[in-house]
Amino acid sequence: MTELIPMPRDVVAGSGEVRLTEYSQIHAGPGAEGVGQWLSGVLRQATGLPLREGWELDDTDGDGIGLRLAPGLGAEEYRLVSGPSGVLIEGGGAAGVFWGAQTLRQLLGPDAYRRAPVGRDRTWAVPHLTIEDAPRFRWRGLMLDVARHFMPKDGVLRYLDLLAAHKLNVFHFHLTDDQGWRVEIKKYPRLTEVGSWRARTKIGHRASPLWEEKPHGGHYTQDDIREIVAYAAERHITVVPEIDVPGHSQAAIAAYPELGNTDVIDTTALSVWDTWGINPNVLAPTDNTLRFYEDVFEEVLELFPSEFIHVGGDECLKDQWRQSATAQTRMRELGLKDEDELQAWFIGHFDGWLSARGRRLIGWDEILEGGLAKGAAVSSWRGYAGGIAAARAGHDVVMCPEQQVYLDHRQDAGADEPVPIGYVRSLEDVYRFEPVPAELTPYEARHVLGTQANVWTEVMEDQARVDYQAFPRLAAFAEVAWSSLPVPAERDFAGFERRLAVHYGRLDALGVAYRPPTGPRPWQRRPGVLGRPIDGPPPNR
Repeated sequence: MTELIPMPRDVVAGSGEVRLTEYSQIHAGPGAEGVGQWLSGVLRQATGLPLREGWELDDTDGDGIGLRLAPGLGAEEYRLVSGPSGVLIEGGGAAGVFWGAQTLRQLLGPDAYRRAPVGRDRTWAVPHLTIEDAPRFRWRGLMLDVARHFMPKDGVLRYLDLLAAHKLNVFHFHLTDDQGWRVEIKKYPRLTEVGSWRARTKIGHRASPLWEEKPHGGHYTQDDIREIVAYAAERHITVVPEIDVPGHSQAAIAAYPELGNTDVIDTTALSVWDTWGINPNVLAPTDNTLRFYEDVFEEVLELFPSEFIHVGGDECLKDQWRQSATAQTRMRELGLKDEDELQAWFIGHFDGWLSARGRRLIGWDEILEGGLAKGAAVSSWRGYAGGIAAARAGHDVVMCPEQQVYLDHRQDAGADEPVPIGYVRSLEDVYRFEPVPAELTPYEARHVLGTQANVWTEVMEDQARVDYQAFPRLAAFAEVAWSSLPVPAERDFAGFERRLAVHYGRLDALGVAYRPPTGPRPWQRRPGVLGRPIDGPPPNR
């Protein structure tokens, strides 16, 4: 069975197969021990075979698995050889070995994804073949918004497994917004005591008249975060946290009113926001605000070892700054000509602060407005333009344009999608997404670190809804991010669909509530105001 997703760079078929038996062993050489522990754990669960450690490739009868590093390969590159001597997976680094192990799991069939054996007489076999493979991009990510609708820790760990199964290696963790603050900060306990709960929630698009009249919330303790980060690291996934500033901050202001523009509005009257859209209540550009968020980021850096720290920077309405005597005085003191430059100063402060601590700032493409510090990177969400401008200015870029890879957008032009917001983005649309803008020269294109899909959860109230919106489109996106595909018009979507037909079995075994190929089931449809397609951007960005 070689219907693999994402598609490998090169596959050469052989004749015969390697059968795993009760005598099969797994041997992990130096540097690959962690992958060996992961692989033996998942395969023992699924197969019921003991898969003991200690096997050496040259000493077998051809029914074992070897894992080892090969210095001639790239860090995430791997070679999988299945033949008369058994299965050997080599990688330039532990990550490469791990991606090879993910391919091996696919080769064993959908039941290899189960947590317990489903049949005693099952034969577990890997066809004889040679696979050589490596990723196209170093940043292959998914952004998950847990601020709008909270996902408990076990759900986050599950999504890390799903990312790993698709060879995605960055988890962008959107932890704060107007509707909730989700990470414990020891110095400022009200951020979670107050900021992690809202009294009610808008149902559907912001134009909907419907409300869920009950509190919604939750947060991750610092030990929860450490567990998530460690779990991700075992799967060679980097967790990039996002603390959104200076907009999308009403939850923080509700907890600590002094963070807001107190000379414009009564910030003590604010609560955690219960609806969607762009919020006018933004952080005040004061020294107090800077010190507060420096304290927040001090704790965030201790929790997250990632090179990049995301600071948001998007959709910051500046009306309150225009009305604020404090903000206007700060602008005059700094010699700034407008409020865009004031935001650039705010973002620039944290760029320098993070750089001094060996980290790099990344933000949504609005951080380009008013000027951007040299070391900062950009998440290009408003189409390609921000990414093109950033790359040409020498900034690294992650391409995530809403028109192509916002997975909260509806998947069909009809009114049958559960909450049909945003642009229509079908499975084929996602498969034909090209992360590198054609306008960039090869030199400029080197600044494209990679790509990510974004999952905003205003209209996704639980894990099943996230599954439905993300899959199977995330499988198509993973192939775009990993595989060296032809230009979009020449991609073999029909071939992808044939491989996806097999992949649905893997998703079934993993318990993923994906959108069926035939569209939503009757019980998934929401007639009435939530059933009318709403064209244009989704309710958040």
